[in-house]
Amino acid sequence: MFQGAMVAIVTPFKNGQVDESGLRDLIEFQIANGTHGIVPCGTTGESATLSFKEHERVIEITVEQVNKRVPVVAGTGSNNTAEAVRLTKHAKDAGADGALMISPYYNKPTQEGLYRHFEKVAKDVDIPIILYNIPGRTAVNMEPGTIARLADIDNIVGVKEASGSMKQITDIVARCRDDFTVLSGEDFLTFPLLCVGGKGVISVSSNIVPRDMAELCNLFFAERYGEAQKLYYKLLPLCHALFYETNPAPVKAALAMMKKIESDEVRLPLAPMSEANRERLRKDLQDYGLI
Repeated sequence: MFQGAMVAIVTPFKNGQVDESGLRDLIEFQIANGTHGIVPCGTTGESATLSFKEHERVIEITVEQVNKRVPVVAGTGSNNTAEAVRLTKHAKDAGADGALMISPYYNKPTQEGLYRHFEKVAKDVDIPIILYNIPGRTAVNMEPGTIARLADIDNIVGVKEASGSMKQITDIVARCRDDFTVLSGEDFLTFPLLCVGGKGVISVSSNIVPRDMAELCNLFFAERYGEAQKLYYKLLPLCHALFYETNPAPVKAALAMMKKIESDEVRLPLAPMSEANRERLRKDLQDYGLI
């Protein structure tokens, strides 16, 4: 159902408010360049600092602007299970094709707690759900055995795996049903993940190079592995550059340099990139031919 390069799209801000026209322009840029799906209100979309009203509005704008041209997978996770249910119900009502749900953060639940959290949302909201495992942000790793248990729930259809461990990725692919979709949550592991049976990536880099990230997946699916590998190595320095500082400050800075958004504004407690790292990033964009 969900595969290829799906963009973890930024939420552009202007003077402290969501820049709705800027978001619509970014969506059009993505679709024009062949992206395989749009994922609003994820980590890159700064969901943690959006109000409920803003969160819901960003999803509504995205669904409306995309207009069924590609899948929309709305970020709906929370460390509060009741809030996750609320956000997921809204995403379904708004017309999203699926929900991306981060593991509960800060609470540090056990593996059983993680299972029951996702089970509850899946039972309460009939929408395809992609789990999101990113222990570097949540402080808890969702283990392959837990993911395999959750994969037996009909509407839990995949996982965005961002542990950074190829061992964990291969264990998940091996233990879950054949139609369970494993997506990379780390751009730099996209090609290796595809090689072990993954189906794509929910990508930060796609914000600035949607065509190349989509083409990497297209080439792989067409069994043109050598070409896919070559493109992967071309993209790799850019994938690393977008994490010189905490995401999404670098990718917003890059989009502003490319004149794709008016402002690289992020919300506190995030801060704009330092000048030194901004200059490093500028050179990387120049080397790639983006500015």
